[in-house]
Amino acid sequence: MTYIPTTLIERTFRERIILVGVIFPGTNPEALDVELDELEKLVLTAGADVVARLVQRKDAPDPATYIGSGKARELHELCLFHDVDTVVFDHGLSPAQQRNLEKLLGRTAIDRTAVILDIFAQNARSPEGKAQVELALLRYRLPRLRGRGQGLSQQAGGIGTRGPGETQLEVDRRRLVRRMHKLEAELKAVTKTRLTQRAQRSRGRRREVTLVGYTNAGKSTLLNRLTDADVPAADRLFETLDPRTRQMALPGGETVLLTDTVGFVSKLPHELVQAFRSTLDSVQLADLLIHVVDASSPDPLGQIRAVEEVLREIGASEVPVLMVFNKADRDPKEAARLSGDHEGSLPFSATEGGGVDQLLRAMADRLRVADRIARLSIPHSRGDIIAAVHREGEVVTVERDDEVTVMDVVLDEAGRGKFREFEVAR
Repeated sequence: MTYIPTTLIERTFRERIILVGVIFPGTNPEALDVELDELEKLVLTAGADVVARLVQRKDAPDPATYIGSGKARELHELCLFHDVDTVVFDHGLSPAQQRNLEKLLGRTAIDRTAVILDIFAQNARSPEGKAQVELALLRYRLPRLRGRGQGLSQQAGGIGTRGPGETQLEVDRRRLVRRMHKLEAELKAVTKTRLTQRAQRSRGRRREVTLVGYTNAGKSTLLNRLTDADVPAADRLFETLDPRTRQMALPGGETVLLTDTVGFVSKLPHELVQAFRSTLDSVQLADLLIHVVDASSPDPLGQIRAVEEVLREIGASEVPVLMVFNKADRDPKEAARLSGDHEGSLPFSATEGGGVDQLLRAMADRLRVADRIARLSIPHSRGDIIAAVHREGEVVTVERDDEVTVMDVVLDEAGRGKFREFEVAR
């Protein structure tokens, strides 16, 4: 895949940031505090420091500055007092609002989307991941080209300005569109290759289980626990961008494919969802989703809603889900309470291993392993059938006597139909 390498802009200092949130009618102030706490974590992950917050009550967003001219002047004074470099809004800013704010404040004004895109730009490792992030960045920046000319160089670097595609800020719209079309074509080719690989895997009759959840919920730690994958699992937001698939055995003897995916987040940028759609195919096509929830989070229910919203957006809301509450070692009572409030869920600890055996049994039950294992009794003289069984399914056990070979085999309905005459009771 062709990728234009772009070095992240080197920072000789940590930016000083002010966070801005707005309480609209019907908005819970406590919920806004949780969102601003998360936004602060995002800013820290991006490599900057939050020095102050500004919260405004308003009936509706101001078309010009989002917070209104009076509050914008107050924000300007706060910027001067704290000597800040950038202002970050928890809400999405239109290109016009962003321009007006930067003119009034004399410094960069960005929104939550720009911060998330910036973190993705830092963490992208594979060629596909870099192309996806670049495409998302271009989609975000394209409408901000209009009428700004050289003003697009905001920027001596900093959050929301670095990463793949940053030099495109100073080129014309046509070149941006050409680059986007090229990236889209490359990602379509990757999707085609992935679908071919999936078709090859499907011939082995292996079920696919995909881990989904809020960022930093512990999906990668769980993947390591279940498969010895040894993938990076740091306590950072969006540590995993590229999907990782590993084999694992369930208690019933069936081998399944377990895939870790990019973490979701509240107000996940639409640009990212679209760009990562090829990567998220594993979510749509999974036989079972393991929804990992951080039981120690201050707002686990809000995180659950955010994940379910993204699942709806990518067309995966109908895939069977097993919800599990991770980090039960930190607060066992809270994890048990949350599990009790969600029928069919269970608490566990990916770090300590507690509850993992129950998780594996629950996964096996949800996949109906027993229904997919057929016991076949095949005469030794029918070597062609024995070979065909190995091609069609996954052989779990084999027993031989003087006359027949008895095999427990994982088969789908089509495969089971082919060998119906040799099937015996288990």
